[in-house]
Amino acid sequence: MSETQTQSITVTLDDGRRCEFPSGVTVLTVLEAVDPAAGKETIGANVNGRLVDLRSPIEGDAHVKWISITSPEGLSMLRHSAAHLMAAAVQKLLPGSKFAIGPAIQDGFYYDIEPPRQLTPDDLPAIEAAMRELSEQRLPFVRCEVPLDGAIAKASALNQPYKIELLETIRDRAIASSQAAEQDELAHEVDPAAQRASFYTTGDFIDLCRGPHVVDTSVIRFFRLTHLAGAYWRGDERRPMLTRIYGIAFPTQEALEAHLFLLEEAKRRDHRRLGRELDLFSIQDEIGGGLVLWHPKGALVRKLIEDLWRDEHLRNGYDLVYTPHIGRAKLWETSGHLDFYQEFMYPRMEMEGNDYYVKPMNCPFHIKLFQSKVHSYRELPVRFAELGTVYRFERVGVLHGLLRVRGFTQDDAHIFCTPQQMVSEVARAVSLSLSFLASFGFDRFDAYIATRPEKAIGDQKLWDDATEALRRAADDAGLAYQIDDGGGAFYGPKIDLKVRDALGRAWQCTTIQFDFNLPERFDITYVGEDNRPHRPFMVHRAILGSLERFFGVLVEHHAGAFPVWLAPVQVRLVPVADRFQPYAQQVSGRLRALGIRTEVDVRNEKIGYKIRDAEVQKIPYILVVGEKETTSSAVSVRKRGGRDLGVMPFDQFEAAIQEELKPAVKVAIPASHEGGNIHQ
Repeated sequence: MSETQTQSITVTLDDGRRCEFPSGVTVLTVLEAVDPAAGKETIGANVNGRLVDLRSPIEGDAHVKWISITSPEGLSMLRHSAAHLMAAAVQKLLPGSKFAIGPAIQDGFYYDIEPPRQLTPDDLPAIEAAMRELSEQRLPFVRCEVPLDGAIAKASALNQPYKIELLETIRDRAIASSQAAEQDELAHEVDPAAQRASFYTTGDFIDLCRGPHVVDTSVIRFFRLTHLAGAYWRGDERRPMLTRIYGIAFPTQEALEAHLFLLEEAKRRDHRRLGRELDLFSIQDEIGGGLVLWHPKGALVRKLIEDLWRDEHLRNGYDLVYTPHIGRAKLWETSGHLDFYQEFMYPRMEMEGNDYYVKPMNCPFHIKLFQSKVHSYRELPVRFAELGTVYRFERVGVLHGLLRVRGFTQDDAHIFCTPQQMVSEVARAVSLSLSFLASFGFDRFDAYIATRPEKAIGDQKLWDDATEALRRAADDAGLAYQIDDGGGAFYGPKIDLKVRDALGRAWQCTTIQFDFNLPERFDITYVGEDNRPHRPFMVHRAILGSLERFFGVLVEHHAGAFPVWLAPVQVRLVPVADRFQPYAQQVSGRLRALGIRTEVDVRNEKIGYKIRDAEVQKIPYILVVGEKETTSSAVSVRKRGGRDLGVMPFDQFEAAIQEELKPAVKVAIPASHEGGNIHQ
């Protein structure tokens, strides 16, 4: 044997144990030797900080940490391997298919494919059956590495044009890096020919892939293909439209079934379906994708949200403002949007020799408002708030009901304050956000504080002070948070609040974002105690994110059954016969006089149909009136959810419903922030 073959290495396990093995030993061999009991749960390993397959060799001394199939890394590996298994099944059923990319995603996976014929949902059971056959064959995932040129030749031989394009992109970038480094003293170390790519073979299927993957196909047992979608190659609408096949995969049958239940519940709560059924909103092709029509009932709910928003901002010391929908190009040049954001802005409009753009954001207008007069430090903080409609040209492939649109209303606010006010202002913004969201039934939050990225503007101390203000605000609110290290924008740190809905899904809502960029670009100042100009701290703040997106989340959270105070119709009266309509109208009038949103069902339909329809419309209270109710000034009360409360005097019902006519949580002003400054 050669010296290389007999060389031993030291493997240090995550629990501190140290073991000797011959160089080239596989991770699987080490696992079987030192932790055989962990074998069933272990799907891969982290070797010296790199995630690898169990079949990977270990060539030198290494620190090894096992990756459980239930860990985030393990689930991602399982689902990535399931995407390969699905592609192998498609190739078996539809020879000649062209494969693009197939990553793991949240809870599942997808693969973008160009099949030889159009796929329909009816194809999914056959693909799934083929996947199960391949799973039972225990086919190994075998990795091989080849130089880039060899990889391109291999992809060409497989007749996989999308893989060829990916490889050529990698090669071109490597060559560009080499050329850029020619004058560098380390240029000899940059060698494009040394770049390598890896392929995985699974039975007859060969795929370009970085990996890692599971040991063999038998690990992938609990999966389901869910749906098809279209996806442009590389997200470019000028490129071919591919078929995206989605699936889910889990370590156990129980976990799979639990997720399938959530998927069904999510369908039941889908705001797009409920928007149609409850007559809340629509998005019509003739008007344009991503542009919303608010129907009367949806518009009423929106008004209630807006009214509460305005009232609470006024109570919390904000000044309400309104700004234009368009602005001259110079404004967007100063703000930087034309340099960095133009691809998402609607096209230029030329009028009277000037270029105008529809606004994608409200920030520059609020800055110009601040700049419209000289501010003393005594007047700060200045808090501007606006329900400002903005327009962004999102690509058609990402539009999704109310959750991703092209025209939306931001609940925007901008705070201009001194350094000394920074901590209290952020704390105030966090407190207002949490209590306001709780008014709509959200009481579970995920918080993330994003810190300075590698490339950033602004003095380090500014960043440190601002980040500390975010931490203190979260701590004071009793809010658990995670640090997104380096995840801040280049112009300032931020805290994001995501609400958890009834299904446990996280939705981005609140953002409190420092900005060290725009105050510099617009050169805004205030007069300090020293009678000299100083740069204010500027904070962007949105609680809901946008009214459209929040409304969609709210519909799904409540499954369309809004709290009584927010329901577009709070009471529907159902007379059992035409002769009882006058009494029904009388009761309706009394309720309307109290501000209760009431309607009377006067249709010529059977009583059972009317009640079922009111239940489908998710109306909180159904009041049935007939002979007994009319003669005794009573109502027969049915509460949403099928609860029959029986006959009760009208006065009793009137008193009971009034307890439900206001938000459950009242937003309070922190004691230290009562009142406001007089602007001189």
